[in-house]
Amino acid sequence: MGDPFDLCDDAAYRRWREQKLAGRPVRAADLTVEIARLDAVGARERGAILDRCRRANMAIYACRDGGAADPAADPAVIRAFAEGFGLRRIDRHLCADESGVSELAVAETGRRRGYVPYSDRGLSWHTDGYYNEASAMIRAVLLHCREAAETGGENGLLDHEIAYIRLRDQNPDYIEALMHPEVMTIPANREGGTEIRPARPGPVFSVDPATGALHMRYSARARNIVWRDDPATRAAVACLNELLADPDGPAVRCRLSPGQGIIANNVLHNRTAFQDGPAHRRLVYRMRFLDRIAETDAVGAPQS
Repeated sequence: MGDPFDLCDDAAYRRWREQKLAGRPVRAADLTVEIARLDAVGARERGAILDRCRRANMAIYACRDGGAADPAADPAVIRAFAEGFGLRRIDRHLCADESGVSELAVAETGRRRGYVPYSDRGLSWHTDGYYNEASAMIRAVLLHCREAAETGGENGLLDHEIAYIRLRDQNPDYIEALMHPEVMTIPANREGGTEIRPARPGPVFSVDPATGALHMRYSARARNIVWRDDPATRAAVACLNELLADPDGPAVRCRLSPGQGIIANNVLHNRTAFQDGPAHRRLVYRMRFLDRIAETDAVGAPQS
């Protein structure tokens, strides 16, 4: 059947591209599935979420009871919901609690205070875990909104397979550059003079050998990113940044309300700045997984 991500197999790429673009959701509403509650997802609801994830690598779910009645106020319920989609190997990273859950809220004190996700500032385009080692790549992410901010806090979402198509269609050399094993290096992380994570080089685009699915690691941060210094890489990164900055581009935008969430195969995403108020302090639970969402292997991709 061929490999659509092999630059020498244009026929396989064209077949996969046609299928991908034919079924792509283009609005947040197209990605949204209403469910009764997280702790009792029915077969039809699960199927609808998987359908969106197969076509767009992500789905937005909305609990009908929402708000204060939301049973997913308990992170354990969110964890069980994720397990229903094959997400079991949770990433217990630096700022997560013992269960692997991160509370994305403004941190006034402690270790989290030094990291942008735990502030009210905006987050630039990225995929989660771009600083992880190759054996611990983040394949899926779940965000669940417990409380929205007074204003702001909107997410941009872009299927990384669409970004791949846009780049490859413009110039396949961009893909070759971004698949180089040392194209993007994340410098070491140091706290108080102690190295807590070494420098991590790696590709932007790669293919998961277990599933044949495309994976992306990326950050649009201007600081603390070292790009391979060659003309092809500079041109590829410029093209990608232009795509992400385009207000009329393929990204979708959504602002999660209480009881809503995003389950995704670690697609590109960002967040606008927000402002809390006395009655509304933004709290989003985040879980990151080493697994890909079950039953969402790439259409037309080779299987191991």
